[in-house]
Parts: sequence; C-alpha cells; structure tokens
Amino acid sequence: MGLVVLDSVLVDLTLRVEELPERGGDVRSSWSSLSPGGGFNVLAAASRQGMDARYGGRLGRGPFAELARASLDAEGIAHGPLEGDDDLGVCVVVVDADGERTFITAPGAELGLRASSLTELELRSGDYLYLSGYNLAHPELAAVIAPWVRTIPEGVVVAFDPGARFSDAAPAVLDDVLERTDWLLASASECRALASEAELQAATRVLLERVRAGVVVHDGPAGCLVGADGELTRVAGYDVTIVDTNGAGDAHNGVFLAGLASGFEARDAARRANAAAAIAIESFGPAQAPTRERLDAWLEVRS
Repeated sequence: MGLVVLDSVLVDLTLRVEELPERGGDVRSSWSSLSPGGGFNVLAAASRQGMDARYGGRLGRGPFAELARASLDAEGIAHGPLEGDDDLGVCVVVVDADGERTFITAPGAELGLRASSLTELELRSGDYLYLSGYNLAHPELAAVIAPWVRTIPEGVVVAFDPGARFSDAAPAVLDDVLERTDWLLASASECRALASEAELQAATRVLLERVRAGVVVHDGPAGCLVGADGELTRVAGYDVTIVDTNGAGDAHNGVFLAGLASGFEARDAARRANAAAAIAIESFGPAQAPTRERLDAWLEVRS
C-alpha cells in the first residue's frame, strides 16, 4: 500500500516580506529559500508518517530537476529518471507578515508528462493516488491525465485537491475526475466555489454527493470539516503562532491520507492532519510537516 502523487513537483523560490510591493515598487525580503514545493510537500508529509510514496510526474533535466531529485531521494521518495532537455518549473512564493502566501508560477518540464508514464505506475487495490486541480488547469496535462483517470482500477483510493485554479479546468474534465474521486480535499473557499454554495456546510453536503467516500474541508484556525457516511463532523484546529501558511494544506492532505492508510477513522486522521498543519505553519518555508514520532509527541501533550 503506497501513495502516488501526480501534483507537480516544482521548485519554490520563497521570499519573506512585510507586505507586497505596489505595482512598480520594490521591497526588501528578510528571508529567502530555494527548495522543492508543490507535490513534494504532500509526498514528504506522507513519507514522514511512514507511508511509501512515489512521485508519478515528470522531472525533466536541469538544475531545478537535480534539486528536486536530491530532495526526493533524501526523503526516501521514489521517482522517475531525469530526462529530456527542459527543466522543472519554478514558483515564486511571497510570504507577507501575516503568513499569507502569493504565488507566481512559471511551468516547465512537468507539463511534458506522457501517457505511457502513467500506465507504467501499475496502481493496485489499496494504493492511494493524489491528483491536483493545478494539473487539470494546464491543457497539456489534462489531456493526458483525464482519459487515464477513467482506467484507474477499482480499489485504488483517489484523492483530489482542486486547488485555487480548478476553475481553469474544462468542466467535463473536472466532472470526470470528481466522478472517480474517493476523497475530496479542499479549502473552504474552494469548497464553496466548487459547489456554488455560500454556506460551508451546505457546500460540503453538495460535494459529498459527488464523490465516493468523503470530503475534508480545510477551514484555517477553525480546523476542518469532515463529511463522510452522510454526516458532517467539525474537527477542531490548534492555536499556534502563524509564521508561514505555504504548504500547510499539503501537509494536512499528506498526513490525512497516511492516517487513513494506517487504519485511522476519518475523524482521527483529520485530527492528526490538523496538528501537522499547525506544526507546519509555525516554521518558515514549505514541506514543514512533522515526522510521525514528532506528531505523536505533539498530540500527546495536547490530548
């Protein structure tokens, strides 16, 4: 039983500023880093919980691909070879004084994913597959991933994170993915927009009717809302100092899926995911999800 992630691994150039500059302006960053992001955050979160993880996307070849490969290897995450003459994309992440992040993305080699690479993944019953709306927003990737989704074997647990750009995907593509989705993992704003409902619980119930197993809605400091078996449950969050929210949702998703794979009920897996996200936002930079040992110790103090 393992996790395959198709959410694209990119390289994040992260900059910390007091506030975003006005158009044509210039501000000084107090901290910067260059590290893998995107799907890497989900992979690392699940892997640190003891789940076997594999990146199913394309790395390309170049300095950004080399950085991503080294980071994946350091986490014990399987991946394909470096190949081709195009490098990974890069995302400029600007984090302000409130910990809110703003993205500017320049895609790269990840858009060249081939259908043959997907068939080579050999998913089996009990495996978990993680899809992202960011993939579907790019026509090049949607044309490869959407037809393949229909062929995923029964018994594979499909998790779908719509992301902020899900509305850029073709409606028919989005419908196909939702039809095969077991767990929808979304932010509160994404949930409302995807369901065309302003009230969060009503939106969650609408989406619960469109997926096979359940819905988890990230709701900031309020924790998350879990919809499963026709019922909605509020799972409380944790009061921590917010430093950087970049990657918090990814940490939540990876730890939640690892929890399900370990046999936790959805509500308990969500509690662990809330704690992991709380730990992640207390540090600057993406991929700050804790190890299983650290998470267990953190929860024991707060039980």
